[in-house]
Amino acid sequence: MSDFAARRTMMVDTQVRPNDVNKFPVIEAMLAVPMEDFVPASLRAVAYSGENLDLGQGRVLLEPRTLGKMIDMLDLQPDDMVLDLGCGYGYSSAVVARMVQAVVAIEESDEMASETERRLNEAGVFNVAVLKAPLAEGAPKQGPYDAILIGGGVEEVPAAILDQLKEGGRVAALFLEGALGVVRIGHRLHGRVNWRYGFNAQAPLLAGFERERGFTL
Repeated sequence: MSDFAARRTMMVDTQVRPNDVNKFPVIEAMLAVPMEDFVPASLRAVAYSGENLDLGQGRVLLEPRTLGKMIDMLDLQPDDMVLDLGCGYGYSSAVVARMVQAVVAIEESDEMASETERRLNEAGVFNVAVLKAPLAEGAPKQGPYDAILIGGGVEEVPAAILDQLKEGGRVAALFLEGALGVVRIGHRLHGRVNWRYGFNAQAPLLAGFERERGFTL
């Protein structure tokens, strides 16, 4: 077993499983996908440190505990179509892609989107379409989606994103509320999304997901 493979197993056993992530497909995917291949070269050595990893350009790779639990709570199915917003260099997309039919991954910069596509191709992940677009707009032409994963902090989720969710679909988002961050899972029922509490976590705010502030003098 390589050093990275051993670290990956330890990550799942000490960071992911103890946080009530127990669906077999999630565990299998996180054991299989080499996280070190989806971070900048300077971060390979610390890929399994158990912290949010700064990818630059306002992106982080969410800590394994947070990402694994968000994916677990989305209850993904083999025939699902998933929208991955703020995919960074593609780790979350690669993990989710092992569990579902297809993933549409969104990044805003040409550089990050093309690098993500390259890394996914090199890893043999061919059921992910990487698109360059503003995160807050999503990819409505490819939708609607069974599930949406938002890879960073939000103050609110734009209606334009929630409208891309199928009836019965699920969305996972990390809401920033003062000093606290709270992951909530939303279910779209009868045309509206109802949110429920998941767990506490932290991540930087994604551009485009700020709360609209009222005008004050």
